Amino acid sequence: MSNKKADKIASNTSRSYGDSLAGSANAKKITSSVIVPLTIGLVFLVAGTFAVIYGAGGRAIPWIVTGVVLGLIGLIAVIAGATMHNAKARSIASNTGIYIALGVLAIVWITPIIYLVITSFRGEAGAHLDGYVMPREWTFSNFTKLFTDTSLFNFPRWFLNTFVVAIFSCVISTVFILFTSYSFSRLRFKLRRRMMNVVLVLGMFPGFMSIIAIYHLIKLIGLDQSLAALVLVYSGSAGLSYYIMKGFFDTIPKELDESAKLDGCTKFKVFTSIILPMSRPVITYTVLTTFIAPWVDFIVASVIMKDNYDNYTIALGLFRMLERENVYQWWTAFCAGAVLVSIPIAVLFIIMQRNYVEGITGGSVKG
Repeated sequence: MSNKKADKIASNTSRSYGDSLAGSANAKKITSSVIVPLTIGLVFLVAGTFAVIYGAGGRAIPWIVTGVVLGLIGLIAVIAGATMHNAKARSIASNTGIYIALGVLAIVWITPIIYLVITSFRGEAGAHLDGYVMPREWTFSNFTKLFTDTSLFNFPRWFLNTFVVAIFSCVISTVFILFTSYSFSRLRFKLRRRMMNVVLVLGMFPGFMSIIAIYHLIKLIGLDQSLAALVLVYSGSAGLSYYIMKGFFDTIPKELDESAKLDGCTKFKVFTSIILPMSRPVITYTVLTTFIAPWVDFIVASVIMKDNYDNYTIALGLFRMLERENVYQWWTAFCAGAVLVSIPIAVLFIIMQRNYVEGITGGSVKG
């Protein structure tokens, strides 16, 4: 009996010792998991504070922005360390950190836009801030200058050129993508799968890789430095962007096609009477993307137009305002032009926003 009691006491003692060792190890683990983020957070907070102080002393906005970002990262790390082992507090801290990160990203994204809009109403010439951000003189003359002073920069002509090219490219590209997507989604023909694979591979290469060859082909047929050449280039490769629309078409039940065919509808009638009315969201998405592409393009227009001043697009014309001999007098007008250029896209997006989102999500369900 005494031996059994001794064995039991020894077993309990060893178990207690093992538990104490495990508890000590867990305590060390918990302590290290808390100390590490706290230390990192404090380091970032200190670095951010010094960066803000340094930037404020020298009026260096990049330093101030960097300091604020570092401080926010440090604050997130400190909160994470302090709430590491409290589930509720950890959830609150996690959400707070996400909101702070999104807020920082929103500030970084919207700051250039705010600066652009403010500068477009600035009365002082030049591109340098000289220690201040808000204009000392507010004026609309930068906007009127674009439409009245056309001796050097013919902004109205460039705006019209861009609008015409964007409209024609949008219509042709949308029709091209509609037919391509419908063919690959609903029709079954020889080499269909291989053609889709070839298009997929071609779409992996950036378009500007072939721009020199395209320019020589356009020059060979006598369309160089013309708006028609831009329309051909922008809409010619539209078929490579059929994937989202095809994915949307794949989600439409094929039983509708079969029912319509039993009623005597041809494939084209099925396409125009059934598929198109049900595809408004993805058509909206396609219209937006095919309109925006030529509206903001610079590389293709610069190669094709060369020195044909009258056929410049908005992107080319605004870039000329930033040349060394023009930037001081035309910087604020450049900002005003950038604001005007963004208005048609913003209005179009606001009008079609709901269908735009539905088109993206619907087209990504099935491919």
